[in-house]
Parts: sequence; C-alpha cells; structure tokens
Amino acid sequence: MQIHHLDNVEVRDDGQKYALSEIKAGENVIKYGFPIGHAKCDISVGTKIDPKNLASNLAGLGEWVYNEYAEPEISKKNGTFMGYLREDGNVGIRNEIWIIPTVGCANGVAKTLAKMTGAKALTHPYGCSQLGGDMATTQKVLCGLIKHPNAGGVLVLGLGCENNGIDRMKEVLGSWNEERVRFLNLQDCEDELFEGEKILNELKDVVSADKRVEVPISKLRIAVKCGGSDGYSGITANPLVGLVADKFYEYDAKILMSEMPEVFGAEQILLARSDSKKTFNSVAGMIKAFRQYFIDHGEGIADNPSPGNIAGGISTLEEKSLGCVQKAGKVTLRGALNFGEQPEGEGGLYMVNGPGNDQVAVTNLAACGAQIILFTTGRGTPLCGPVPTLKISTNTALFKKKPHWIDFNAGVLFEGEDKAKATEMLFNLCIETAEGKVSCGEAHGYEDIAIFKDGVTL
Repeated sequence: MQIHHLDNVEVRDDGQKYALSEIKAGENVIKYGFPIGHAKCDISVGTKIDPKNLASNLAGLGEWVYNEYAEPEISKKNGTFMGYLREDGNVGIRNEIWIIPTVGCANGVAKTLAKMTGAKALTHPYGCSQLGGDMATTQKVLCGLIKHPNAGGVLVLGLGCENNGIDRMKEVLGSWNEERVRFLNLQDCEDELFEGEKILNELKDVVSADKRVEVPISKLRIAVKCGGSDGYSGITANPLVGLVADKFYEYDAKILMSEMPEVFGAEQILLARSDSKKTFNSVAGMIKAFRQYFIDHGEGIADNPSPGNIAGGISTLEEKSLGCVQKAGKVTLRGALNFGEQPEGEGGLYMVNGPGNDQVAVTNLAACGAQIILFTTGRGTPLCGPVPTLKISTNTALFKKKPHWIDFNAGVLFEGEDKAKATEMLFNLCIETAEGKVSCGEAHGYEDIAIFKDGVTL
C-alpha cells in the first residue's frame, strides 16, 4: 500500500482511515481536529475505522452560541475579466438562450425546440399538482433561473391549465426585460413548434449583438459543491477549493455553498465566522429548520453518507461535513439565501437553503445567481448544473480514468505539487471558464436541474 504525506498527515492510497492511537469504547474519534463520532468498541492502533466500529454523535436540533467575530484585515484586490454586463448590473459568463417550462407537461416541446434551435432546455417534472410550499419553491427556483445572467434570452413555456401558469409565474417574477424574456402558452397556439422557433430566432437576434466587456471579478458568484465524495475529499480537493474561495474573496466576490445536511456536525466552523448576530441567527435558523425537516419525516439526522461515500472512506455525517465545509475556506459568513434569492451586499460566504442531493443543490446554487460551480468529487460523477460546472477530482486515479468528466486534478497535491501553485492554477481555470473556456460537462452537453419537493402531489 502506497503512503502519501500531505500537511504532516499520513494518507494511504485506499482512502480509508486507521487509528493512530488506542481508542476506548465510547471515546470520541478525532479527525480534522474535531470529533467525527465515537467508538462503538475498543479500537487498537492500526485498526481500520469504519461504520462497524464508529457511530455518529449527531442528534436533535443542535445549539450554538454566538460570539462576536473579529474579521481579519484582508488586502482587497482589483481585477477584471471579460463578461456579459446585463442591464440590472449582473454579469453573465455565457450568453445562452434557455427554454424554461412552467410545468413538466411542456418538457417534450422544450426538448424538441432545443434540438431545432440550439437553445438549452431546462426541464423538470413539477409546476402542476403541487400545493403550498412546494409550488412556491418551484416558482422561486424557476424565476431565479429565468433572471440568470448567463441567459441572454429566455423562452418561458406554459401549457395553459397548470397550477403554475404563466400569469402566476409573472407575479412571482416581478419585472423582466420584455425583449429578452418571452412567454408562450402552448394551448393558445395552433402550431407550438412554429411559434416557439419564431420566438427563439428573435431571441437569437437579440443576443447576437451582445459582446463581452471588461468587468470586475467582484461580479462573480462562485458556488462550491461536492458529490461522490471519498476519504480524500477533505484532504485534497475541498481544501484546495477553499483556498480558491479565499482568493476570490480577496476580489470581493461572493461564494455560495448549499447542502444543509452536509453542514450537520460542522456548524460551529461556519457560524464562528458570522459577520453579525443577525447573520448568525439566520444561518443557524436555516440549519435547524433542515434538521427539523429530517425529524418531521422520522429520519435520523446522522443518516447521510451514501454507499459510495462509505466505500470511499467516509463513515459518519460529521466526517463528511467536516470535509465538506472546507470548500468555504476562511471566507466571512454574510448571510442565508432561500430558494431563488440573490445575494446582496459585500463579498463573502452565503449559505443557500437545500439538501445535499447533487441535482437539487446545483439547481439551487444556479437559481441564487451562481455563474460557475466548483464541484469536487472522489468517486466521480458526470452531473452538471445549468451553469458551467468544473469537476475537481480528489485523486489522480479518477482523473486518469474519467478525463472527459474531470476539469482539474487535485490529486497532484499528493504528488508534490505546491499548494499555492495549485490554487493559482485552479483560480486561473475559473477565470478562463468565466471568459468562455468550455468545461468538460459543457463539451458533452451535460446539464440538469431538479427542484426540491416536500409535500403532497395531487
């Protein structure tokens, strides 16, 4: 078995963890400097630690105490990139045309129109037979996508009889650019493909006049996400993304992170960086609400690591969370965002409501305005969101096996690559992507959205 050393930590190439000292039954097991659970039995030196001998400590809603945060002095930088400046002041890194159905019944038409015109169809199964909060969530997520700056033009497709009709969507949407956001109700026209193609061609004429201009890096909203994690995630890729987040923060950019259940057990790390008691209360409240969501459905809040996570070396949710939150670096926590809400104010970290599910999380991040997603993975996944999704492998083996999935290999840190150099390389890749470099996912046409659901379907 090959042994790697990184930051004075011994890492074995099987991604598993082994006891460095004797651990008695009931004692906490420490990783990343924090408990990741307690020993179910006595564990001797060198013994593999996994779900057979390790149990989570997580239970209940959790309690955290606010302490005033002394925000460190950061030398802010000025920098620019070439992007599409929109009339509302936001900046797109793509100038695409999106087709967004109000209801799943319009998906087939959306897909056909996309094939006919080269537009991007963001299909989903909802918008009808939904009640209360579920309907509101669908509307907020879709409205966030309709206003996304990466879309130079949007065709909103309604059916005509759905709960989430175009008129109701317009109420939630508020204001919009009528030249760039168009609507088509399928039941109102004789030939929906003819009418849809006509509108999309008109949108093409509009976006064809758009040009990239020099804009501040502070206009970027960088989302961080992990999926298909393994035992290396919290050692290579996630800390590296955290360093890139820190670098973007120096330019006053906004960092967005979701996956509420993958904060459980590591809340104190993020909450300790709250810029105010108001921020602390809003983020803590969002985390508690998601814990309550688990409890209300009769689920244990510690039941999170997937079979792939466990096979890759992650045993408890605390372990997963402590690795997960490293993607946020040391960025100051500025606020909490609900579905479709946009971050306003200073650069910093904004927590986005939603589950750890990869499809739902990338959708929520995009709906809150993220133009690019940094997605770390140890097991590998082709999933990409509706915005450029850069895949960062935790290990070189995955990078070599799936080069068509992976945009950057953090496994080089095991091979002696300087951490500062790797940070600069990944940061530069983000800027290149923002300026038009095509990601692996974009090259293969991989893009998905999924909307969070918690209620009755009629």
